[in-house]
Amino acid sequence: MAGLCVASGALVAVDGGTTTLKPLRGALTAGVSPLYYVAESPYLLGSRLDRLFSTHARLRGDVERLETELVELRRTAGLYQGLVAENDRLRALLGSTESLPEGVLVAEIIAILPNPARHEVVIDKGLGDSVSTGQAVVDSGGLFGQVVQSAASTSRVLLISDTTHAVPVHVNRSNLRSIAAGTGAFDRLTLESVPIASDIVPGDLLVSSGLGGRFPFGYPVGIVQSVVRDPGDDFARVEAMPSAALDRSRHVLVVREGDA
Repeated sequence: MAGLCVASGALVAVDGGTTTLKPLRGALTAGVSPLYYVAESPYLLGSRLDRLFSTHARLRGDVERLETELVELRRTAGLYQGLVAENDRLRALLGSTESLPEGVLVAEIIAILPNPARHEVVIDKGLGDSVSTGQAVVDSGGLFGQVVQSAASTSRVLLISDTTHAVPVHVNRSNLRSIAAGTGAFDRLTLESVPIASDIVPGDLLVSSGLGGRFPFGYPVGIVQSVVRDPGDDFARVEAMPSAALDRSRHVLVVREGDA
């Protein structure tokens, strides 16, 4: 290759002012050009590889940045949706105060007691907020439970679905009186001692009757789901769906003593 380059350079020097050797110089230049290309190939290949790796690294960095931004946007969207849902629940809860006495207290459920045999929750209001044992607790749907113990800043609430809980009710349509007892299931109450010939049908609204003084009159308690009348029994088997969202509510209202 060095010999061809020297020859080519010599031809250029000899033929600098004439065109006599122009065809030969062109042929030699054409023959040397591929050798130049071969000599330059490693440099050209390295340069292209450098650009390729640089582009790949930049693209990877862009992808990682976009993935991070996507995760952050999803988190922000989730927080926003949660705030919207909580706002809707609070609106519904506060809207329910139109049918309640004045002076009810908004409380938040902060814990669920870990005993599976008991349906109790803890709210963030206590004696310091004039919350005391026996007060009714409701959510936006209806009767939720009853305060069974109060501390300085928290209280325990027994849900109406607990097996030890019972509330006097009457059928809003027919005024039939009964007792709605908890079954240990959040979605089911049973009515006790309902005569087989009683005027009660699925879809009837059950409200608190106010008898016994444990709960104020007129709070929605549940909707009758089924009525089974066996001719061999004296009483019908009646089941109802609680009006309150016992396993979903986060905020509740405490009807403080003297406000009912």
